[in-house]
Amino acid sequence: MPSLRTTPQEYNRARRAYSDLQRERLAADCANYLPAVLEGRPQVIKKEAVPASAKDADAIKELFPNTYGTPLVEFVAGFCSEAARSDVAPVKVGVVLSGGQAPGGHNVIAGIFDGIKQWHPDSHMIGFLDGPHGIFTGNFVDITSEIMDGFRNTGGFDMLGSGRHKIETDEQFENAMAVCKAIDLDGLVVIGGDDSNTNGAVLAEYFMSHGCKTKVIGAPKTIDGDLKCPPHIPISFGFHTACRTYATLVGNVMVDALSAQKYYHLIRLMGRSASNIALEVALVTRPNACLLGEEVSRDKKSLRDITIDLANMIEERSAAGKDYGVIVLPEGLIEFIPEFNALISEINDKLATPGVEATEQSILAALSPENAESFNYLPGFIRAQLLLDRDPHGNVQVAKIETEKLLAATIQAELEVRGKNGTYRGTFSPQFHSYGYEGRSGFPTIFDAS
Repeated sequence: MPSLRTTPQEYNRARRAYSDLQRERLAADCANYLPAVLEGRPQVIKKEAVPASAKDADAIKELFPNTYGTPLVEFVAGFCSEAARSDVAPVKVGVVLSGGQAPGGHNVIAGIFDGIKQWHPDSHMIGFLDGPHGIFTGNFVDITSEIMDGFRNTGGFDMLGSGRHKIETDEQFENAMAVCKAIDLDGLVVIGGDDSNTNGAVLAEYFMSHGCKTKVIGAPKTIDGDLKCPPHIPISFGFHTACRTYATLVGNVMVDALSAQKYYHLIRLMGRSASNIALEVALVTRPNACLLGEEVSRDKKSLRDITIDLANMIEERSAAGKDYGVIVLPEGLIEFIPEFNALISEINDKLATPGVEATEQSILAALSPENAESFNYLPGFIRAQLLLDRDPHGNVQVAKIETEKLLAATIQAELEVRGKNGTYRGTFSPQFHSYGYEGRSGFPTIFDAS
């Protein structure tokens, strides 16, 4: 069995110094917000399984024959006296952080730690280091009270480290099970997003099919606000803090815009597949415009449509003597534009065709008339990026396109045309901001910490 076990004495990830603010946060008692039903020793009541959607049920049942139909459980308040403890055994639970950071992750670990100690004082926690890779390599540390107390109510995932590895090969599954059996784990909690919870579901199925007693639990984590399971999980931890952090940054930029009164700030926020962060931040800060990918997709708006909408807003503000403002957009906006997806798809196909070179002339000649028109509308630097910046499979790297700079270029071109026509006499001076990981590791809000 692979093993890189780290003893608490060898553990070198503890923070060595704390500011006064950090010490105050470490001492905050977020357990005061624990639902009463979870105090003491809660009793478990099994309910009917949550049904899968009818169109997917058969496929899910085939993929997960052992775990499909697992009953929903609910808790009712119990009583945790010494006598009540006498008939329960200690449990050993492992935890792993997976994917990008989300404020409150350390308190998920703290909540499990406190909960199993409340269940039985001799219960034990194992922390797998640096993501799912730590499970199948046996890279873990025994989490003590001293280690845990150094990370309560703090941001980041540095207590254990994280990773985006997947457990997918036969050898990795076998090793993961061997590690869990060797350290006699009763449970393994995967703290992660949609990919991580898929990983956890597959691991749970493998363990059950091979008679391994370790139960796998997924704790949903995302700052994007796109991982929900109403009514059970209306919002996962991390989103509230991230939006608060981004709103502070955007608000600062808005005050700067009002102070200088000469720049348009285009601000890109995290959210590739969902615009929840952009929407929440816009509701808090009220920028001059906020673009939402879901609305763009719903209304089938083209890049030209978006450009004209923003140019109209800028022209109206200019007429009122305001050549400044703030525009907020999600990082994945471009992938919601129908015409852009069609263009990318055809460019990928054409560049995979023998004899078609990655030049503007050859691509234009090969594209359909509609996609050729869309390609011509793009600024020159974006056209070059589409043809030259490829991934190892030869596909366009859409995620690397700086959407805020693309929009600024198309807006500039539109306003220049209006200037020549005499309808626009203002100035458009764009400034660019991209806020990403700044929002992922800050102090969790009381909501996320609890």
